Amino acid sequence: MFYFLSQYYYNSTHFNIFRYITFRAGMAAVTAFLLCMILGPIFIELTKRRRIHEAAKRQDAPGLDAFQVKKEGTPTMGGIFIVASILISVGLWGNWSNMFVVMTSWVCLSFAVLGGIDDYIKLKGIGPHRGLSSKTKAFWQVLIAFIVGIFVYLYPFITTNLDIPFFKNLIINLGPFFVFWVVLVVVGSCNAVNLTDGLDGLAIGTTLMVAFTMAILSYVTGNVEMSDYLYVPYVPGAGELTVFAAAITGASLGFLWFNCYPATVFMGDVGSLALGGSLGMIAVLIKKELWLVVLGGVFVIEAGSVILQVFSFKLTGKRIFKMSPFHHHLQLSGWNENKIIVRFWILAIILAMLTITTLKIR
Repeated sequence: MFYFLSQYYYNSTHFNIFRYITFRAGMAAVTAFLLCMILGPIFIELTKRRRIHEAAKRQDAPGLDAFQVKKEGTPTMGGIFIVASILISVGLWGNWSNMFVVMTSWVCLSFAVLGGIDDYIKLKGIGPHRGLSSKTKAFWQVLIAFIVGIFVYLYPFITTNLDIPFFKNLIINLGPFFVFWVVLVVVGSCNAVNLTDGLDGLAIGTTLMVAFTMAILSYVTGNVEMSDYLYVPYVPGAGELTVFAAAITGASLGFLWFNCYPATVFMGDVGSLALGGSLGMIAVLIKKELWLVVLGGVFVIEAGSVILQVFSFKLTGKRIFKMSPFHHHLQLSGWNENKIIVRFWILAIILAMLTITTLKIR
């Protein structure tokens, strides 16, 4: 909205500041944070009144009951006000004529709806599964990512080249397979964040650090001089994603206010799928898919532990970890929940700094 005001009143010095991405990104972060702070208490009170909370004890993981008993009755589906804060903030400060903003918003909202349906089924105890079946959820995730992958493939300002970290002249053109690459990155990202969301503040705190770094990477990618200096692919229009990533950062801070240990609300799949899908989409659009593997190392560890656990059990009948994802293995190994969370945050900060500092290495 404010961006279009600056275009309409082009000659007015009062609206010039709304044309600067850095200003709008900062304001998007602050706006998203304030919206979370306003909507959070309202949402928590409403969910408590209507008893919208996920059962802490789980039949599929009885070993965690001793750790979950204190969380019984905590409201869930807090991702609703996370997504609302992000999209309202982007609506106010973003440039809606920019297709990158439109595509990322669509992914965010679509995954939020899918996650919301999954949460609703869990709460109501509908069907034999805990939420949507894994096949049903995977089908819709792939479909959403495939649709947006087609749009990205056909969009003229995005190449199908894969940016390889640390190599200046190494170019891999994926061609039509780029669509499937988009599906892999977006679906993988949304599931990785979803798997990480198991301890108070773990997923949202890590998302905060990843989103903040993605905001920097988006700005660099959309700036022709900076991208040329750092030898990273320049993507016209990608700078607008700085505003979106900043909105995720602000909303993450706002939600962390309520979700930090001990949590007063959980985000649910409606939040984790939307946040993960959005981060994956931004990485695709700014050509930093492989950088996301390093930057989102915490998410990779969590998702990787699940994959390794499943493969090991199917091939050998033995488990590598006491329980997966990895944070549950640490819990069963005697680690305090707060210690696990903070140490994972530290790792996320280190990986964020590593990602930024290694940009120039080519």
